[in-house]
Amino acid sequence: MDSNFPYNKPVTGRHFFGREPEVRAFANLLSQGENVVIYEPPKTGRKSLVQQGFYNMKMAGTRFEPVHLSLLNVRTLSDFAMRLASSALLTAGNSPEDYSQAARELLADTHFRFDESRYGSFGDALSWDGTPDEGDLRAAYLLPYRVGRRTGVRRIVVIDEFQNIMLTEDGDRACQLLEKLFKTLPAEYVGCANYVFLGSQVNAMHEIFGIKRWFWRKAERIALPPIDTKEIIEHSVRGFLATGKVIDRDLLLGVCRLFRGNIWYINHFCAICDALSRGYIMEQTLTEALNSLVSIHEARFVAIMNDLTTFQVGLLRAILDGNKRFSSAVIIRRYDLNSSANVRRLKDALAKKEIVFFDEEENPVLLDPLFEYWVRKYYFNMPLE
Repeated sequence: MDSNFPYNKPVTGRHFFGREPEVRAFANLLSQGENVVIYEPPKTGRKSLVQQGFYNMKMAGTRFEPVHLSLLNVRTLSDFAMRLASSALLTAGNSPEDYSQAARELLADTHFRFDESRYGSFGDALSWDGTPDEGDLRAAYLLPYRVGRRTGVRRIVVIDEFQNIMLTEDGDRACQLLEKLFKTLPAEYVGCANYVFLGSQVNAMHEIFGIKRWFWRKAERIALPPIDTKEIIEHSVRGFLATGKVIDRDLLLGVCRLFRGNIWYINHFCAICDALSRGYIMEQTLTEALNSLVSIHEARFVAIMNDLTTFQVGLLRAILDGNKRFSSAVIIRRYDLNSSANVRRLKDALAKKEIVFFDEEENPVLLDPLFEYWVRKYYFNMPLE
């Protein structure tokens, strides 16, 4: 049964809303041959935007073939090269014969070895013949372009969890080689492929694209601002009406504020409310739904706090209290932060653990709205507004 509040998978069509400008920007950039980078906290709509963007492009008659891969479990550059090459090559034909011929032609001068008997097994048809080198990594980067040129259809390579490239033995070198390819791409491959970099770890992705500035002017970032509150409320009201239920718009306004417009949390919350209610949805139902949602995530939140040092917990409390000048003597003494030098280390630690993001003016933002609610109410026992 199709839920009115889907939260367990990326959405398109009638369930996708509020991101029309970003979808248009995504499609336009790809159509112009640009590479795209999207990094936002988990469950904020990155994959949904990509799927909707691809859907719109196909409806507009744009010819392309997506190439999907994830670096979630990749820890070496050889694994990365193999994953990328396998994903691109598997789109090179519609039959084992097409695939085999493409593999022989496109991998002839590399250390990739193709086993025809294992065609169709993701990643297993390719292996290494000898020791892979930088030339093989460059060959993997170039392969989507070569496949696109060979077939006459552009390849759009979507690399999810791209920040994990920095968990390999030399992530900076990998980025440098890909950036060099973008800058020196042979003319015959222009327009044959694009790259889309996705990441759920905001600070790690910002380190790559914002601080180190890899792919500067070679990959355009699309930011995903919160969906407009009015659109979320209308979406929620329609979803409840479809099952014969009514909810006060002021209650939904409070829900939007609590979750800071995070549509995944809101959809999950509304799905729980829908299951708990009949007819008119009362405030008591919302409270029960919130308690259920918190209980689902509480173990994760406890693990986050258990992983923090006493100093890091102190800085987190200072942030929740609305402070910004963490290096001042008053704040250091009040929250037992030890020293101004230690404050910088604490900020870096909370950022690396993807708990807080500090903007260009060093203003802190907790990345997870439900975690912020939980840590305020249940960990620090702070009064809620």
